Amino acid sequence: MSERESTVEYRRVLLDGAAALVRVAGEELVAGDGRRVKAAEAVHLPPVVPSKVIAVHLNHRSRVEEFRTGLPPAPTYFHKPVSALNAHGGAVVRPEGCRYLNYEGEIAVVIGRTCRNISRDEAGAHIAGYTLANDYGLHDFRDTDAGSMLRVKGSDTLCPLGPGLVTGWDFRDKWLRTLVNGRVVQDGSTAEMEWDMHYLVADIARTITLHPGDVLLSGTPAHSRPVRPGDVVEVEAEGLGRLTNRIVTGPAPVRPEVGAQPTASEEVLSTALGGDWEFRGVRAPRRS
Repeated sequence: MSERESTVEYRRVLLDGAAALVRVAGEELVAGDGRRVKAAEAVHLPPVVPSKVIAVHLNHRSRVEEFRTGLPPAPTYFHKPVSALNAHGGAVVRPEGCRYLNYEGEIAVVIGRTCRNISRDEAGAHIAGYTLANDYGLHDFRDTDAGSMLRVKGSDTLCPLGPGLVTGWDFRDKWLRTLVNGRVVQDGSTAEMEWDMHYLVADIARTITLHPGDVLLSGTPAHSRPVRPGDVVEVEAEGLGRLTNRIVTGPAPVRPEVGAQPTASEEVLSTALGGDWEFRGVRAPRRS
């Protein structure tokens, strides 16, 4: 049986004003009661409702080479709050006064069975399926939040997932791309990941219980760069479809009377522009 025949894609959409789980059938989405809606016209929700979203820092070798660094002996992680969740077709908000909002196309692992202290060989049986993710980073706050990544990766709307949850998908040797306004800007593969999906699940589950619906983001390839309001960003992977979002400007600037303010230090620029801006003589973009 081919992968196309064995995989099934489920989505969560608003159907007659209520959240509904639907199955993809060609260009239509079919609810359990038989109601149908065209996929292109549906209002999508995140395909799962996680209790937590955990992301790995570095995993793709192209990304490591881009930053002229090395991988740690084991993966390191950060947490994205569930309030950052977004969906296929949703707007990603770049706050007024910020300039360094970067895309990071990724594949997300979705947990299907509660797991704790499992082996790598057991991990696959605890995975419900996979979806696409865009692990946006608001690097204007990197100087103050680099340790926790809280505002950098956890600000509202910065975790689009979708369009659907695909079951029966084999993550091995699959291409992964990100496009901005139709142009390919990231082009990678799961084959370049140092730690595969089963490893990541088993690693986290050593000390953290993973519940059905929980999401693990598996890392991004090289060439994450800033986007600006009006840009359309798409993430696609072989067998997982395409996740599409548009960048918009927030209605108000980050409040200036409390907290750290957006900065444009060398660390911010180096991260936002790929770690090589100073070597290539690239100046920080001055666009709005």
